[in-house]
Amino acid sequence: MVGVAFLVDFMAVGFFFYSFGIFYPAMDADFEGGSFGIAMALSVSNIVSGIVAPLVGRALDRFPIRNVMLIGAGLVSAGFAALSQVTTLFQLYLVFGSFFALGMGMMGGMASAKLVANWFILQRGKALGRATMGVSLSGMVMPAVATWIIAEVGWRTGFLIYSAGTLIVVVPLVLRFVVTRPEDMGLRPDGLPPATNPGEAVHDEDISWSAREIIRSANFWMIAIPFALVFSSLSAILIHIIPYATDLGISGYRAGLILSVAAGCGVGGKLVFGTLVDRLDARTVVWISFGLQMIGLVILMNVTGYAMLLTGAAIFGFAMGGVVPLQGAVSGMAFGRQSFGQVMGLMRPAQVLLHAVGIPLMAWIHDTTGTFELAFQIALGVYGLAAILITGLRVSHPSVRANEAGLA
Repeated sequence: MVGVAFLVDFMAVGFFFYSFGIFYPAMDADFEGGSFGIAMALSVSNIVSGIVAPLVGRALDRFPIRNVMLIGAGLVSAGFAALSQVTTLFQLYLVFGSFFALGMGMMGGMASAKLVANWFILQRGKALGRATMGVSLSGMVMPAVATWIIAEVGWRTGFLIYSAGTLIVVVPLVLRFVVTRPEDMGLRPDGLPPATNPGEAVHDEDISWSAREIIRSANFWMIAIPFALVFSSLSAILIHIIPYATDLGISGYRAGLILSVAAGCGVGGKLVFGTLVDRLDARTVVWISFGLQMIGLVILMNVTGYAMLLTGAAIFGFAMGGVVPLQGAVSGMAFGRQSFGQVMGLMRPAQVLLHAVGIPLMAWIHDTTGTFELAFQIALGVYGLAAILITGLRVSHPSVRANEAGLA
């Protein structure tokens, strides 16, 4: 299950997010509106995905995950095919706001996290860390791949290649391997021996929360808002790190290497932070992740050479790598696995407004001022606010939850 989540996340994030930072400068020449107009496409996708996310999350809790992921893969493949044909910004926004807004959450992201959360309790952070390594690995590989594709066949044919790749890889993978819960195979979470009583529940892990109960929980907001603030900043920084390097006189593969270094170090970050959150106080681990991202960003803001730029990207990427598994692990601690999909789905609308602002705002500030200095300063403030809000999080230590679940 971890391997499936790894590969699906690699495809979803690598083809969509990490490639977009490479594709959109090439697309800019064919569209009016400048970089701001192209960057707004991601915000349109985020807004619509936030609206439909509660429905996707509920579907993941109620229906076989395999079926949901297959529908998502079909939508994403169709989206890339449609993207290869767009000629106006309206068409671009329509594709991002339909195929991708719905398909990405159903194929990867929420779906893969729900799959892993169902199969692990004691080692959920570690498992999510390994699964989401596909996200960071895609960042190492896909910028160079996307750069080569655009140079060889252009961005339109490139999206057709992505469309075919999604169908050829994801669909057979999901059909062959995805199983919703270990109990469906007579197993238990974390690979533990079967329960003495086949009907035995995993205590609060299998308690079903209503949408009202989730929204009224303080923990819900102490997870949703801080992580939304951080996702907003890190997404904007990653999307614009190559334009930032270009402003510094660095271009081509040397610029692409910066994004690859950040994503590559994120692989280690996912392993480290995913493991730590299973062993230490959750708030402490989250603070370390947020703090190191701030340090990396400060270094990026004060670069004096290419080596320093790579150093800042490495530190930022390592800490950034922990964000996705940390959000999933902490959400699992707070709400269990039975309602995990609904919790993640309900967080999307709560997060989407903040998340959607970051990328176009950074593009607008750069277009207006000619530099990224003010945008990076705002991002630092956002990180500081997120770190303060995490203080309100109240979840049990993993060892305590293990005893409650009868698994320790």
